Amino acid sequence: MSTTTTTTGTATTPTPTGALNASRTAATAARVLRQLRHDPRTIAMMILIPCVMLFLLRYVFDGSPRTFDNIGASLLGIFPLITMFLVTSIATLRERTSGTLERLLAMPLGKGDLIAGYALAFGTLAIIQSALATGLAVWFLGLDVTGSPWLLLLVALLDALLGTALGLFVSAFAASEFQAVQFMPAVIFPQLLLCGLFTPRDNMHPALEAISDVLPMSYAVDGMNEVLKHTDMTANFVRDALIVAGCALLVLGLGAATLRRRTA
Repeated sequence: MSTTTTTTGTATTPTPTGALNASRTAATAARVLRQLRHDPRTIAMMILIPCVMLFLLRYVFDGSPRTFDNIGASLLGIFPLITMFLVTSIATLRERTSGTLERLLAMPLGKGDLIAGYALAFGTLAIIQSALATGLAVWFLGLDVTGSPWLLLLVALLDALLGTALGLFVSAFAASEFQAVQFMPAVIFPQLLLCGLFTPRDNMHPALEAISDVLPMSYAVDGMNEVLKHTDMTANFVRDALIVAGCALLVLGLGAATLRRRTA
């Protein structure tokens, strides 16, 4: 990353320009992880809540294991997305309202470095979260899938990263933690209703089906269903995984563009 120098009196302030800087991104991620280490409740929410929800779901359908098989794979991707969205949006907003972001952006640290650092830190936790949830569902709760559990893990991880990206993005538009939580009905609930979890998307009203076709959670559920029904990786699975990953990268880019130093 190249830098330009802005002179004020006798002081000079380097202003970052150009591409992402790997060392600054890694330093940001390390700082976020150090802060999270001192917040066990947040860590527990991110890592354990999806596992607890899957455990409850399995025994809600204790008398109908096939029902758990049919929806468990989809929820294995949805639960991490929702959890990471909530935690990331609140954590990022807290840094803005405390003035931490303003101090960081006054340093030679670009918005892209900051967003990428947050994504890397929360993505590391997303790997742990997704691995635990997938292992619990497949090897302890008996989720029966035709395809490889590793493909389930891949989609669950991509969903968690998408939730992280969405949380970083919406935090720019919230003035308080309560407002950040209020974005959940606007951002998550419509996707949850239209993703095909409750009814096949082609059974919906044509207008709703068209909307569902542009929502990333629809492709997350489709990808999980591909693993549920097919032994090998299909072309549709690859398409669904690439769309979810592409949406996550797009939203991260939008998050960097809309990042503000301080909440008004």
